[in-house]
Amino acid sequence: MHVVVTGANRGIGRALAEHYRAAGCEVTGTARDGSEAIPLDVTDPAQHSDMAKVLAGKPVDLLVCNAGVYLDKTQGMDGYPAEMWAQTFAANVTGVFLTVQALLPNLKAAQGKIAILSSQMASHTRAPGGSYIYRASKAASLNLGRNLAVDLRPDGVAVGIYHPGWVKTDMGGSGAEITVDEAVDGLSQRFDTLSLDTTGCFETWDGRTHPY
Repeated sequence: MHVVVTGANRGIGRALAEHYRAAGCEVTGTARDGSEAIPLDVTDPAQHSDMAKVLAGKPVDLLVCNAGVYLDKTQGMDGYPAEMWAQTFAANVTGVFLTVQALLPNLKAAQGKIAILSSQMASHTRAPGGSYIYRASKAASLNLGRNLAVDLRPDGVAVGIYHPGWVKTDMGGSGAEITVDEAVDGLSQRFDTLSLDTTGCFETWDGRTHPY
């Protein structure tokens, strides 16, 4: 089984890569800082093209779109500059699409799966205010995943969108609810059960269906 994980140099991405390596899978990690097998800034189309060339002809059974940013965590209403919107959407939305687009031949060859890590903050049912940019970007990635699920079904490629939990990482902070290991155990089970019967699902790390 060949697994590709974006943003595999830290947090959930690194833990997922380690989990699949320990399970005996072949894992290709990407990282913006060049610390993984494939250097990839998900906002850079040229680097996506380079990745596609490196992995040409190599089937991908599971693509985990994990790379993302949360730049507006501390912004007040006088903040949220336009450049922050652009940077966040470039990473959290466009970056996901470019990754899928670059590896689509590999996914089709394996009739593989795509797991998009979104957030419960993508749901319109959770709108307590604040974090406008991050929330909007994750809502967009949820919408992207739902539509990819429709278009890729005929190719045998299933797409799932997941809330990984509020996890104790640099992004989640020390006050988060669950550990990285708990998140990875739950997410890997969700990825295992993803199929064409459940494609387009939006689920939590522990298996609950999340409202859109």
